Amino acid sequence: MAVIDCVLHHVSEVSEAGALRKVEVEAPAIAYESVARRLADSGLDEIYLFRGFVANRSRKSKRTVFHITEFNRLRG
Repeated sequence: MAVIDCVLHHVSEVSEAGALRKVEVEAPAIAYESVARRLADSGLDEIYLFRGFVANRSRKSKRTVFHITEFNRLRG
């Protein structure tokens, strides 16, 4: 089974209480099978939109990760 265990880095600006706030966070993520293979062939210096869900890494793990189910390159 193809698996990629990685860390996603997110940077954006959002409005909070009437002021712009810069948001920057790193989150553990995992991808399986065809998504993992596509991700392995993707450039690290690109910008992507990831879709998926947040859940435990596995049934036996209590570690929360973002499970990547699809992604698209936005720009780079």
